[in-house]
Amino acid sequence: MRPLDWAIPPGLKEAANPIASCRISGLMAKRCSHFKLIQKVSPNTNGCEECLKTGDRWVHLRMCLICGHVGCCDSSKGKHATKHFHATQHPVMRSIEPADDWGWCYVDELQFDVA
Repeated sequence: MRPLDWAIPPGLKEAANPIASCRISGLMAKRCSHFKLIQKVSPNTNGCEECLKTGDRWVHLRMCLICGHVGCCDSSKGKHATKHFHATQHPVMRSIEPADDWGWCYVDELQFDVA
């Protein structure tokens, strides 16, 4: 496990704009119907919340843009970011890996640029 070494990226403000466009594999533009739900959030923890409690490890981290929950990606054993979506119906998340600038809407199945 490694601590997060980042602040909320400046691009998050632009991603919170309800008229920001999404991209699907960089080929087609479409509007995400859930951008209006995005809140100004900070990560709740310095790692996957559930993995920290159980002592498990994660591969990559994702943050819910509705409540700030930090969960591990689907390549991780726990898949806690996706489980958080299913439990809460919070549809929009972003990668919080230092070099990543993308987010995902689970409902519309759209990837979008954060920066």
